Amino acid sequence: MTTDVTRSGAQRRGLSTTLRPTSKVLPEHARAHNRSLVLQHLFHEGPTSRADLARATSLTRVTISDLVSVLIAEGLVEELGIRPGQRVGKPAILVGMRTSAYQIVAVDLTDDAEMRGAVMSLTGDVVVRSNLKIEGRSGVELVDFLARFTRGLIASATQPVLGVGIGSPGVIDADGTVVEAPNRGWFGVPLATDLSERLALPVHVANDANIASLAEFTFGGAEGTGFMVVTIGAGVGAGVFVDGTPMRGHGDAAGEIGHITVVPDGGQPCGCGREGCLETIASVPALRRAIAGLDPQDSDAHLASVGRTLGIALAPVVSALNLAEVLLSGPADLLDGALREAAFEVIRVRTMPAVSAGFSLRMASLDEDVVLAGAAVLVLSGQLGVS
Repeated sequence: MTTDVTRSGAQRRGLSTTLRPTSKVLPEHARAHNRSLVLQHLFHEGPTSRADLARATSLTRVTISDLVSVLIAEGLVEELGIRPGQRVGKPAILVGMRTSAYQIVAVDLTDDAEMRGAVMSLTGDVVVRSNLKIEGRSGVELVDFLARFTRGLIASATQPVLGVGIGSPGVIDADGTVVEAPNRGWFGVPLATDLSERLALPVHVANDANIASLAEFTFGGAEGTGFMVVTIGAGVGAGVFVDGTPMRGHGDAAGEIGHITVVPDGGQPCGCGREGCLETIASVPALRRAIAGLDPQDSDAHLASVGRTLGIALAPVVSALNLAEVLLSGPADLLDGALREAAFEVIRVRTMPAVSAGFSLRMASLDEDVVLAGAAVLVLSGQLGVS
């Protein structure tokens, strides 16, 4: 087994909207919340004076001064000198977030054949990239393999690591326990707790589709009023945002569209134990198998057929939540063509004009790095309250 590591300084797209509310909360949570407000503002708006921070966050200048002093001591914030061009009044000293002082390790487990990892800056830029073949591992063996892979990424970081973020298929609760991931052989696996103990770092684990939507919201400019990211890899999943809020569902299974039965009266067996699930026809392995050896015309015909089935599955969700857009995340050669066009047309026909007017179905703007970027946001949110 070999690990291919390359270094890249490619810039990610501009930061977009914020996730967390900006109103004050209960007293027992106030300090952590106020700290989050300050870091959130500096992260998105850049260097700011203490006075401007007070105005932007509606906190007192005394509170801001205290918080900034603590954040400077923690190495998260630094003073950057006097605001350029100021000529009258007391000089305003700018403070800024030290986004280059820490790094994040992110791992994407969407692909059934390999795990993809990266060391990333706090602003989502890839510093070190690494891919490693899974070679059929599952269950406990895959957890051990993931731990070794992640440890190697941590060792390759060039700055202190703030934490580790992992995006995995399956139903994952708020504590990072994999409740059910049939394709990985994980059932009731406390992945975040296990890896935190092994790596001696905070580890955050969430569903890959959910954090893909988090990445598109934070870095990709997705429509915060209502959108869905559909991830198509080893399986099929979705992450949903409505009114700027990610949806989890009462059993942490919101977006598990891959296990909707779409092939009546049988169909191919699915990893969940049933037959005819959406991912048995729309996952990357299923699509690759189905079009192998076909000429372009027949290949497009099959992809369009799968796209129509996907559209049928998505139309009720788009209509019920009045989503503005659906983003597809996965191999463009499979998704961005006949499949996407057919899915869009079915959704348009099956929803009323008030829903379909202005609706779009497009490829995810962050391309293949969308889950890695989401894993980075997972750490930023969990460790700093920034998203």
